[in-house]
Amino acid sequence: MAKLAAAASASPMLAEVSARFCADLPTATPPPQDEPWHGQSLAKGAAGIALHRIELAQTHRAEWRHAHGWIIAATSNGASAADSTGLLLGAPAIAFMLHAASGKDRYANASADVGHAVATLAERRVTTATERIATGATTEFIEYDLFHGLTGIGAVLLQTDPAGGAMEQILDYLVALTRPLRHDERTLPGWWVSHAPERLTSAAYAGHGNFGAAHGITGPLALLAQAARRGLIVKGHREAIETIFTFMDSWRQDSPAGSWWPEWITVGELETGRCKQVGPERPSWCYGTPGIARAGQLAAIATGDTSRQAVYENALLACLDDATQRKRIIDAGICHGAAGLFQAVWRAANDATDQRLRDRLPGLADDLARLAQDESTVGPGFLLGRAGCALAVQTAATDAAPISGWDACLLID
Repeated sequence: MAKLAAAASASPMLAEVSARFCADLPTATPPPQDEPWHGQSLAKGAAGIALHRIELAQTHRAEWRHAHGWIIAATSNGASAADSTGLLLGAPAIAFMLHAASGKDRYANASADVGHAVATLAERRVTTATERIATGATTEFIEYDLFHGLTGIGAVLLQTDPAGGAMEQILDYLVALTRPLRHDERTLPGWWVSHAPERLTSAAYAGHGNFGAAHGITGPLALLAQAARRGLIVKGHREAIETIFTFMDSWRQDSPAGSWWPEWITVGELETGRCKQVGPERPSWCYGTPGIARAGQLAAIATGDTSRQAVYENALLACLDDATQRKRIIDAGICHGAAGLFQAVWRAANDATDQRLRDRLPGLADDLARLAQDESTVGPGFLLGRAGCALAVQTAATDAAPISGWDACLLID
């Protein structure tokens, strides 16, 4: 790993940005009175900002009081475990934050309390989802995806309670989710959603199949893979991974810019087998090749499928070498910006079968530093803002995996 470390230390811009993020630690503030949920938000609020402060404290770059202040702000209004909560909001978000801060008995009682709430929430939501599958109805993002659904709750449990019954129930559900669904005289993938990508619905719209890591089937693929790599395997686990692999194989598009996948497909595309998207879009973690390729790589490693591992790693490499795609990254955030791109590639490079992905990291680090210099268009939060950007900058500057494990919530670790 010396190559990136040397490149990072030789980049004054990266060093400057990293130092600024370590030094600029505003005091935590209570959530707005009209948005009491804000503190519990991993995406925008105190819970997500705390992840950066926790990582700095875990790596001895800042005092624990900075992290503690944001943890208190995140938990000041409790932790909701309503059915609408998930990875980005409520008890699961708080549980993930507290796990990142764990060590030396820190927050042990609070973690146990919120952990129980997350397990109960997971079991309740699995029951609802299983009942939906039994009716033959199509699903929605909020049921299964990483941001709001059971995949995201599973990502939390994989860190906080991997051997618990709730984790097993989520894996069983994801296996069931991959089985074909017969709906309106059509055979659809089991994860077919009833709404448009923007979550709008209409009587004339027959839903879509989503590929992205945030809302699509590669989120569940990554969770199944991460669980399998840890020895957590349920009945039908391997078959579920293979079902998703087969679907991804059938929709892989090969071009001079390398292999890529559509962001989503409609019923018309499913029935004709022809993709209407003319080329790869933004190379983001949330929807683009980097997030998809990392999920595919993880699943290939988990199943010992070296041929597919090469396919996904080569697709990622081609994406990074395509200037047209790279120019579409115009912000520094985690979700669809340079921070998410860098962190996904850094993780993939460290599992890759050859050196080429690592060779691209210094250039990606410089791109991240350049975009991170302009903070005028972003807020302080994790998913789109400065906290997430700062975390990826720290990975770039140190060439080391985060001690807090913050990127486990993206299922790329």
